[in-house]
Amino acid sequence: MTGAESTSLLAEPMLPVPYLVAGRAAETHDCVTLRLEPARDSLPPFQPGQFTMLAVPGVGEVAISISGDPAAQDGTLTHTIRAVGAVSTALHNASVGTPLGVRGPFGTTWDLASATGRDLVIVAGGVGLAPLRPVMLGALADRGSYRRVCLIAGARTPAEFLFRSELAAWSRRPGIEVELTVDQPAADWDGQVGFVTEPLARLPVDPARTTAFLCGPEPMLRFAAQVLQRKGILAGDIRVSLERNMQCGIGLCGHCQFGPILVCRDGPVVSYALAGPLLTIREL
Repeated sequence: MTGAESTSLLAEPMLPVPYLVAGRAAETHDCVTLRLEPARDSLPPFQPGQFTMLAVPGVGEVAISISGDPAAQDGTLTHTIRAVGAVSTALHNASVGTPLGVRGPFGTTWDLASATGRDLVIVAGGVGLAPLRPVMLGALADRGSYRRVCLIAGARTPAEFLFRSELAAWSRRPGIEVELTVDQPAADWDGQVGFVTEPLARLPVDPARTTAFLCGPEPMLRFAAQVLQRKGILAGDIRVSLERNMQCGIGLCGHCQFGPILVCRDGPVVSYALAGPLLTIREL
């Protein structure tokens, strides 16, 4: 894609670009990872933390975080999708060759580069691991730029972990700490049982040199951030990815308003210094 073509795509943020499903991998009983290839022109490169608007012709459009490798900027897109509604179910069921419309990438990033020289604490709950996968892959690809790298991931059951082969490979890498925990034990599970806040509470940290990345259900975000703050980590050093009803992706429709911000424009990744007070207001 030429620079002029890229500029043209950015100038038409409401115009879907045609992509095709080029690969499909089942993650759990209701989650799949789709690899999308451009049918013609590709969208601009993405940054970890951003999302796209995926459209299924005749069904609708939905915001989905990008779960791909940030180093693989070859025009393809990777999204991990859980079937929870009409559009996400149609995406979940899409076979190889299915045409889709894609807009984006939109939103703020995890800004991993700003954590250079610091410890990384990555906390994921359920499908929250998908938006955090690019953070892990980016940190592993540039391992010498960061001190400690610790991932704590939780799921309801062992069968509901995303990227299970990658989790196993990451746990075997020297200098990488991986803690997995489940809400409900299973007969073949010999790991931890409990919420992610439990291994997080036991984790020793250097609060002055730690940046935390959190993604998952909002109660998890609140409780995990509180654990980190009790350890002395500043709210400004805790980054969270928010989820709201994003329908336009560019801050026009207002459906994703969250207090003073529009999540599609000002998020989804924001500092907990901003998100924390908002997450305590039930009406939001």
